[in-house]
Amino acid sequence: MQRRGTTQARPRWRRAVTWAAWTVALLIVLPLTLAGTALRAQYAGEAAPEARTRGRDALWLGHAWVDGRRDASDVAALRRRIQGTGIRDLYVHAGPLEHDGTLPPARVAYPRAGRLISALHRALPSVRVHAWLGDRLVYEPGERGGLRLSDAAARAAIVASARQVLAAGFAGVHLDLEPLHSGNADYLRLLDRLGPVVRGRGAVLSVAVHQIDPLPGLHSVSGALTGHRKWISQRFFGQVARRVDQIALMSYDTGLPAESLYGGYVAQQTRLALAATGPHTDLLMGLPFFHTESVGHHASAETVRAAVRGIRLGLTREEPGRRRFGMALYVDFAATDEDWAAYGKGWGRRHRS
Repeated sequence: MQRRGTTQARPRWRRAVTWAAWTVALLIVLPLTLAGTALRAQYAGEAAPEARTRGRDALWLGHAWVDGRRDASDVAALRRRIQGTGIRDLYVHAGPLEHDGTLPPARVAYPRAGRLISALHRALPSVRVHAWLGDRLVYEPGERGGLRLSDAAARAAIVASARQVLAAGFAGVHLDLEPLHSGNADYLRLLDRLGPVVRGRGAVLSVAVHQIDPLPGLHSVSGALTGHRKWISQRFFGQVARRVDQIALMSYDTGLPAESLYGGYVAQQTRLALAATGPHTDLLMGLPFFHTESVGHHASAETVRAAVRGIRLGLTREEPGRRRFGMALYVDFAATDEDWAAYGKGWGRRHRS
């Protein structure tokens, strides 16, 4: 009898394990399938013909432009690249901030900046040259190797660094501080101090920020599960946007494996960002002009073609008539001819009447 009971128990146990496996699979696979279907739907359709450059696009440039590695021939090549496109702003890497918020002297951080600014003004008179400043942010007690915005002295030092680059002739300050946690009040305090200083000199304050929660509260969930807060809330995005002249959403490093998924995701991000950005701020959506392979970035999926199409679709659906809108190209030294062609054909090339 004992052997018979054991034999009968085995099928029940196996059935229970099978049902449990199917339940877990459905809990994981079904949401992913639904999410994939939703993103592909966002990527479907046609963008409005008028969803073209507004002449407010930007390009991130590496540090080689201000440390002497680039010369007049490079300026001429850059002129050929961007002349006739919608690129108006250049974010030139002027050196990472020190972890206390200070910036090394100009002769160390950006020794050729003055020469570059003069050369670009001659070659491209309508283009503005901004100083791109950034550092890694740290939050935990005792954590080192980064900038702590909760330190008032560090925030004051960043403001002083902004004054320093503006005195060197830059037309604006472009701030990229990562990882930025959603709701960071110290970051907002920093922007509140930076704004009057930058605008008081007739310059432009711009920032690069993370993507917006694709689902409400997702930044909290990802932070709790992985310790990495990939997104910020739409509300916080809007709070940042109100404090700056330009806000660039870094719409890359998504980890998505296919162009249709990535393009649909970018379309959704564009709509979320448009809804959160007021009429007095330039909203720029990032384009992946780089091709590294990692868990967070698949070059075959995160293409310029998919990003441009997704952005145009999002713009068409949310606010097709918005003028204060553009694309930001990251980054010059990793871009290919195909990247430039996709940008120009899909968005950035100005049409002559």
